[in-house]
Amino acid sequence: MSPGSSKLPSTSNLEYDGAMLFWKTVTNIFFREIRPRGAFNIPRNGPVIFVAAPHHNQFLDPLVLAVQVYRETKRQVQFLIAAKSMKRKAIGFFASLMGSIPVVRAADDAKPAIGRMAISADDPCLVIGYGTKFTAEFTPKMQIMLPKSVGSVAAEVVEVISDTQLRVKKEFGGDNGKGTARIREKQKETEALGTPGLEFKKMPHVDQGEMYHYVYQCLEKGGCIGIFPEGGSHDRTDLLPLKAGVSLMALGAMANNTGMKVKIVPVGLSYFHAHRFRSRAVVEFGSALDVPQELVEGFKLGGAQKRDAVGKMLDLIYDGLKTVTIRAPDYDTLMLIQAARRLYKTPGQHLTLGQVVELNKRFLEGYTHFKEEPKVKQLSHDVLKYNRLIRDLGLRDHQVPNARPASWKTLGLLLYRLLLLLIWTVLALPGVVLNGPIFLTASLISRKKAQEALAASSVKIAGRDVLASWKVLISLGVAPLLYGFYAFLATVVMYKANAPLSWLLWTPILVMTALPFIGYAALKFGEAGMDVLKSLRPLVVALLPGQQRSLDKIKDMRVKLANELVEVINEFGPKIYEDFNEFRIMIPSASAPPSSGYPGLGRRKSSAGATDAQGKLLVHPMTWLDERLFGWSQSAKRGTSAWAGPASTDPSRAATPDASDDEDGHGDYDNLLGYMESRGIASRSNARSRQNSYADLQRLRRTSNAALHSSGMSNIRMTDISSPSNGDGLNMRHGTRVRKASLSDGVSVERIGGLDPEEPFDEATRELNEEIMEQKSTTSGRPHQE
Repeated sequence: MSPGSSKLPSTSNLEYDGAMLFWKTVTNIFFREIRPRGAFNIPRNGPVIFVAAPHHNQFLDPLVLAVQVYRETKRQVQFLIAAKSMKRKAIGFFASLMGSIPVVRAADDAKPAIGRMAISADDPCLVIGYGTKFTAEFTPKMQIMLPKSVGSVAAEVVEVISDTQLRVKKEFGGDNGKGTARIREKQKETEALGTPGLEFKKMPHVDQGEMYHYVYQCLEKGGCIGIFPEGGSHDRTDLLPLKAGVSLMALGAMANNTGMKVKIVPVGLSYFHAHRFRSRAVVEFGSALDVPQELVEGFKLGGAQKRDAVGKMLDLIYDGLKTVTIRAPDYDTLMLIQAARRLYKTPGQHLTLGQVVELNKRFLEGYTHFKEEPKVKQLSHDVLKYNRLIRDLGLRDHQVPNARPASWKTLGLLLYRLLLLLIWTVLALPGVVLNGPIFLTASLISRKKAQEALAASSVKIAGRDVLASWKVLISLGVAPLLYGFYAFLATVVMYKANAPLSWLLWTPILVMTALPFIGYAALKFGEAGMDVLKSLRPLVVALLPGQQRSLDKIKDMRVKLANELVEVINEFGPKIYEDFNEFRIMIPSASAPPSSGYPGLGRRKSSAGATDAQGKLLVHPMTWLDERLFGWSQSAKRGTSAWAGPASTDPSRAATPDASDDEDGHGDYDNLLGYMESRGIASRSNARSRQNSYADLQRLRRTSNAALHSSGMSNIRMTDISSPSNGDGLNMRHGTRVRKASLSDGVSVERIGGLDPEEPFDEATRELNEEIMEQKSTTSGRPHQE
């Protein structure tokens, strides 16, 4: 997009479709799983602004969001992207294919200024220069930016008084005075060292009128805009202050076109180890926000009314983002919340990724309210102590409840898994060796880029937000070159072997075709091997002499902590939320529930060729032996796991060797369909997997209702708060994939059970959604929390 151009950056449907297919492939390779939530909240038509946060993955964030929106609605999203990034050839090429709108940022063109500066002791808006040339370097509306040591704060210049004095519009760092106090403290430090003032930079004035013009054009055509209002990527656990640009876009578009109704959809991006290869992500779409007409009228008036309208609109957007994001004040708090959430979950009940995110949000909000309470402080201390103990033993929390004394089966299982690990290693080795240069190059360069980004930023902690993006970019660049080199070597070998001409011509083609498949196979085999490798440590621990006492200690400690956690939640939860008991996600228990014996839903296989944590861990040629000897799956009527205790008449409930602490993701429809299937409403041809978590929840509900009925609490509802995406969890791929209607939040199990079995799925979903919307319209609109 050249300056002065008035044409909206756009792309043809074919180009965009091709870009989405390419990036869908890339993201599916990099991420082990990406799970959408609340996709039914995406408007199917009309102008929409997607406001996404937190911005934890520099270039991958917009790709993940765009792919999910396209997958659910086929709508094209035009993202705002830094003009500096557009100048990079590869990024600019793909960004232009997606119709991205470049934004010129003044900070990208910041340059060191002459001399040093300090703020006046009497007036925080008066800047005093030492050896400066303000009249030559600054004009009104330019900005002056201070060094990273004081937060890289900036302020707009309103008057250049002389070469050594100028006045800024507002205090550095805002009107709260904190920025001014920090700057004056730093000035005293430099003066004590004999150097007056601080270094500073000058930033040009940037007219964003052209960018807003393109945004308004897109919205007038009923298009979609994507924006990350934090202004830049970061790796902090909380949100950065939002920039006002998104408010200006929404209000400005409606002010320019009185008939336009812009919808704002808050989007939360939750990653489980965002920078790691084969990690997981949840994309949560919140309820679409309407732009209040009174704010539009205030925006039209200009002046103070306009500023007030922009501020109020920004507050509404921030409130919307709070409902879909996890905002911990620091990393330690986030780790504590995740540990408590794992303890709260009943062993054997495997939550969806969406439920994991929702529980994290609820725990975080409760902890923020009551962290100073003595009970909460003591519980936090004990949870962290428990975490240290299991880490020292090399165990994960989900492995603790099922730990049993070592036996000959433990040794047999260890030897078997070592053999299995050897098999997976041999199968993965060729691809690992051939693609090794790609992994090494991407790792080294991405770390270097992270260090550069960290040095240039005042908000990043370790620069992890750029790691994943550069790993992908470097891999995309190196892979074709490396595969071309291998094709050349293969051709040379064939030439030296005096192969026929036809062989020489076909050799590079076959090599270039085969290498991606070899790499993908190595990915799958290697992933399965890593799952088995992670399962070995607990078996080794169980076989070591004297470890049984430690296992018994942490098992008792877990039960005690889980019960204390439930007591604390039951005590403090109702103090925040009146409907606390009505909208629980699950009824917790410190011990694993008995099997219900229900057939359950055939579960979605993970990317490792495995089912989730309740299904068979691995699908491999030795599955039959694995089932019969160690009872990993439902079909094993005899035999038990070394970690699961004695055999029973129920299907085997053996703990899988690697149920990730991040939670293996299940479809958000799993609980619904598990219930419907047990009533004969739905059926699946694949019945190999064990029952899902809903069967366990049903057993708990039935056994607990009798006890709760006498106290008037029998109306507790087991609500799956995850907003299901279209068809999420079904994964029924018989020919063309047909996407199902999405079920809204807050639908109780009892209400689902009351549906007419003959009623079509789409009609039942629509009926339930309408009921929920009516209920929400009569409440205060506050999200239900645990």
